[in-house]
Amino acid sequence: MNLLEDLKWRGVIYQQTDEEGLKETLEKEKISLYCGMDPTGDSMHIGHLLPFLTLRRFQNYGHRPIVLVGGATGLIGDPKMTEERTLQTIETVQHNVDCLTKQLKRIFDFEGENGATMVNNYDWTAPMNIITFLRDYGKHIGVNYMLAKDTIAKRLDSGISFTEFTYTIMQGMDFKLLYENYQCKLQIGGSDQWGNITTGLELIRKMVGEGSKAYGLTIPLVTKADGTKFGKTEGGAVWLDPEKTTPYEFYQFWINTADADVVKYLKYFTFLSKEEIDGLEKSVEEEPHLRKAQKALAEEITRLIHGQEALDQAIKITEALFSGDVKNLSAAEIKQGFKDVPSYEHAAGEEISIIDLLVAAKISPSKRQAREDVGNGAVSVNGERITDLEYVLSDQDKIEGQFTVIRRGKKKYFLIKYM
Repeated sequence: MNLLEDLKWRGVIYQQTDEEGLKETLEKEKISLYCGMDPTGDSMHIGHLLPFLTLRRFQNYGHRPIVLVGGATGLIGDPKMTEERTLQTIETVQHNVDCLTKQLKRIFDFEGENGATMVNNYDWTAPMNIITFLRDYGKHIGVNYMLAKDTIAKRLDSGISFTEFTYTIMQGMDFKLLYENYQCKLQIGGSDQWGNITTGLELIRKMVGEGSKAYGLTIPLVTKADGTKFGKTEGGAVWLDPEKTTPYEFYQFWINTADADVVKYLKYFTFLSKEEIDGLEKSVEEEPHLRKAQKALAEEITRLIHGQEALDQAIKITEALFSGDVKNLSAAEIKQGFKDVPSYEHAAGEEISIIDLLVAAKISPSKRQAREDVGNGAVSVNGERITDLEYVLSDQDKIEGQFTVIRRGKKKYFLIKYM
């Protein structure tokens, strides 16, 4: 299976500007191609991943990826369908550029003949004066052409500033400059980037020449089988930044993928072969209780984004929570795995009995209920069942002196923090 056949099998091609032309070009040569994103925040979330993973697939087939972070376009703002964006300061945008660059570098191989190149469009946009921009670029894109763009057309009634109106020219300028300076022949983007991609092709055609060979390809919007939004949990977006979404939470998101979605996500988000994914699809059909496909998906994407060590930690926490045996977890692992459970702070040097702790931490509503819970064997400390009504917590019950995990019943966890 060649590259385009693989992309079609995976379902990651939504639109192409010239399918036959791109096919012929890829059969003849290895090309440079790019995908970019604006630094509107300091972390990507999983909804941003698919275009960049598609770019990485091109690299795996020997092509050279160019990864663009839009330090300049991020200062302007790609028009939203509904309203103007709030302008960010140069300092904020630069901070976001630095954060996103670190995350993107995990996805690509920067070594070897087709090693990835990282660029920032601020480098060539900032030195340009307004006269050059208007004469060299604005002159080639008609107002009627821009008004036909979906995003701009939908903003005409509510209003659009001249700043955001010119965004598509700025992104088109990126493609033209990369075409000339990096021999970049293809831009990849999400389905919402079609208008900006075609503006770049228009600039290349008018400024470089009619015989220029450049192409655009967009990726479909990722959806869930039940129609709900992909990449959202009760806590919000699933971020790539481990401080916003821990590797354990990240792993849990993927391992909880529904059977109806898991094969599609394996095609989208992993580099497993067709044969491997076909085998996992068969497992979903014949032995869904084993959840082999979900485990493979969670392991592949967590390893890619956070590394093997973080994946091992996530699996260790998962297994400990499933078994209830948490005493072998480190304090850092406890912090990850019990991030969202109810917690109670207790002075580190003060002794407290299990009964008093259950009441103080509101784990049991009363001393009578606390005694009943302990007597019935419903309470465990760090995975060890406690039935002694006179039990007093000691330093041995404090994981690295910081935490004690209390479980009441089978699934209700509580975290005691020592201050």
